[in-house]
Amino acid sequence: MLVTKIETERLILRELVEDDASELFDIFSDHEVMKYWNSGPWVSIEEARTFIAKSTQAMNSNTEVTLGIFLKSNGQLLGKIMLFNHVKESRRAEIGFGVSRHFWGKGIVLEAGTALIEHAFKTLNLRRIEAEIDPDNASSGKVLERLGFITEGFLRQRWEVNGVVSDSAIYGLLAKPLDSV
Repeated sequence: MLVTKIETERLILRELVEDDASELFDIFSDHEVMKYWNSGPWVSIEEARTFIAKSTQAMNSNTEVTLGIFLKSNGQLLGKIMLFNHVKESRRAEIGFGVSRHFWGKGIVLEAGTALIEHAFKTLNLRRIEAEIDPDNASSGKVLERLGFITEGFLRQRWEVNGVVSDSAIYGLLAKPLDSV
């Protein structure tokens, strides 16, 4: 699943490196950014370094794709986008994303997601991409729908983070929609 770089009109999606740790920590230590995640906000820069190291290892072993989302104009790190839980035999993976709240509502995830999904279907030959979100996260649900995902169901009481129990909404996107098969 190794990818080196994907470029869009405004963005560069590339592998995260150690030098990105500080900016990555700033984004994922934000309680608002992490509000709907299945883990709490990062509390030390070591979490960012560990995430980058594990992501690099997973990329090198072809088990997932984790890319930083960078603004092409100035190189600023805006967030991350991932393909993970890859099941090679079934040609499917899960997509996930997180962006600095300063860039919410600016089409960043839509642009990055469109590029990564195209890569997943055309280059990685995936048949299906899934997403799992907190149903209360309306913004992520809207982005997924704009990317072409369909709500496929709910998993009740799926997560507990800091004593708060939440459900999951499951979304799916097929390389070839069922009505075209």
